[in-house]
Amino acid sequence: MIKKIWLFVLLLAVVCVWAVPVQNVYAADPIVIGVPTSTGFLEGKECLKAVEMAAEEINAKGGVNVGGEKRLLKIESLDIRDAAPGVPVPEALLGLEKIILDNKPAALVVGPFRSEALMAGMDIIAKYKVPLLGTIAMSPASEGKIKKDPEKYKYIFRTCLNAKYLVKYLAGTMASINKQFGFNKVYIMNQDVAWARKTAEIMIKVYFDKAGWEVVGHEAYPTGTSDFSSALMKIRAKGAQVILPIFDMPQSGTLVKQWNAMKVPALMAGFISPLAGPGAWKIFNRKIGGAINCNFEMGSAMSSAKIPQSKTFNKAYKKRWGAAIQAGHGPAPSYESVYILAEAIERAGSLDADAIVAELEKTDRNGIMGRIKFDEGHQVIYHMDPKESAVAAVLQWNNDGSRTIVFPPSIADGKIKLPAGLKSVK
Repeated sequence: MIKKIWLFVLLLAVVCVWAVPVQNVYAADPIVIGVPTSTGFLEGKECLKAVEMAAEEINAKGGVNVGGEKRLLKIESLDIRDAAPGVPVPEALLGLEKIILDNKPAALVVGPFRSEALMAGMDIIAKYKVPLLGTIAMSPASEGKIKKDPEKYKYIFRTCLNAKYLVKYLAGTMASINKQFGFNKVYIMNQDVAWARKTAEIMIKVYFDKAGWEVVGHEAYPTGTSDFSSALMKIRAKGAQVILPIFDMPQSGTLVKQWNAMKVPALMAGFISPLAGPGAWKIFNRKIGGAINCNFEMGSAMSSAKIPQSKTFNKAYKKRWGAAIQAGHGPAPSYESVYILAEAIERAGSLDADAIVAELEKTDRNGIMGRIKFDEGHQVIYHMDPKESAVAAVLQWNNDGSRTIVFPPSIADGKIKLPAGLKSVK
């Protein structure tokens, strides 16, 4: 009798084991995506959240199909601190190499914050053959290295706006200002980092000099600078009609406060990172009306009914994280990068780096920023029509705290307006 009972128990145990779904017993290893960037800064923080949100959405649908096997995504992040003042590039590179060696990612997204760190880190990425979809660093010099040695550096891609395309948007904005108001005297203020220096340099060379503008002053500021009053006094004295700021550091918000407090009679139009998101209205005591700011990618702190995906993304982000996106650079391309990568892996049917790269190059996706395609330098193409390319959005703050897209014309909701105290010279 006892033997029969034990036999019954044994058979029951076998049945229970077979009843457990095979995929739960032998679950495939997750696909690790590494996020090495400056997570202590606004752009880095929100890019990471956007990446995590995209991964959660993909996992909720069963994960990524790799050669007929569904595999979940796993996000591993590391603060490489390359955006922090005083942190040397070699220290950031140690972090980049660490996440590759410790976490064995199939790919990296977001990547270095500073272009200096990206340029130096390209050899590490090439050494370990890990695809990178960068979403913050902006210097087009990285594309030059890819074009010069495409086999070695083929693993590096960029989905965010670069300095070259930023110039197109800033030049277009300046041309609109000149056409509407006749302004042609500008004072340039840029952060002393690679992408900002390059942006200022190209703006002078390809637009201001050729369009007949007078650059009445040009100053560069070390990262961490928090007092711009002396430059603002020069701007007033030299009769500048437009201020072109190019900054991504948090302290650059002080420039807006001082511009307002000193009532400098010049239109502020450029890029100041803290001025991008909807929260800036309260942060700057509701005194930023009239300022014009370029959000580097549609969907990063700004959405448009003309690109429905951007509205869906912003709404979902706020629901997931309990707050709206504030960074005007990075979050949208970071989110898109996860989907671009997942689609490339599925097309490749493999996690082989070279196979993934080959499929990344074929990307043609309608997403948050518009149509997403890579050029030969592995840079997403940005232009003026979201049906043909990715787009950025230049917005102007209104005196009621709302924001109006004023450029490019394909997605604009209104024209540029002069703040109180400024008059057209036309």
